Amino acid sequence: MKTQTLIVLTTLLAARAEAQSVLFDFENAPPFTPLPINLTVNGITAHFSATGQGYSIQQVTVQGLHPTGFSGYCIYPSSINAADLIVEFSTTLTDFSILYAPEEYACDSSATMRVTAYLNGGLVGTATTNAQAGTWPSETLRFSSTQGFDKVVVHYDKPPVTGGDYGPVFMADNMAVTPAPPPVVLTWATKTSNGAFQFGFTNTPGGTYTVLATTNAAQPLASWSVLGGVTVISPGQYQFTDLQATNNLKRFYRVRSP
Repeated sequence: MKTQTLIVLTTLLAARAEAQSVLFDFENAPPFTPLPINLTVNGITAHFSATGQGYSIQQVTVQGLHPTGFSGYCIYPSSINAADLIVEFSTTLTDFSILYAPEEYACDSSATMRVTAYLNGGLVGTATTNAQAGTWPSETLRFSSTQGFDKVVVHYDKPPVTGGDYGPVFMADNMAVTPAPPPVVLTWATKTSNGAFQFGFTNTPGGTYTVLATTNAAQPLASWSVLGGVTVISPGQYQFTDLQATNNLKRFYRVRSP
């Protein structure tokens, strides 16, 4: 019977420790400029816009305020009316966070803030948080998804449940994002004359990758067999040879960073 070898390369599973967070602290943003604006940090461009009367770049202390964690310049509301902050990114992300402070004066509770994420216009997910009660209390609103996303909407969701002296607006600073790892791109696959199976792929130069295999792609990752590392052909170009391919009628492969 002739050996049939199948190959499947899934999205690269990057180790969380290798992910590099990129910080937008707004210190290089154009002062006193209303949104929309574009900011680029470490190759990632963020397009900031808003609904309603929007926001502008202002000094944190513009009205004698200084919420915990804020410094220098920040995103500041342009009116007393609620407005969504919208951020679109030039690359796909897996993690997003932003420091915020709602307008509250010694309230017994704090507003609910919501972030909703999208990928190519489709909904990915949403998350909410509340700050500790206080005066212009600060908290970090976060969202993460292995699916990836390229747009977020930061929304003032609900006022303090206990009421008090508040307004439905917020300041924002120190936005941090983590870009999604680049996908493994299969460039070629072939069976050698001795029955071994080889394939090549591209990814970030200087990476370390491990190949796993299984005869049943539905198995959990823990059940896949580790075959070994790959060979670097040139920067960003990798190759793997499976000498045991002749022992399997079909085999699926996965590439990951250890």
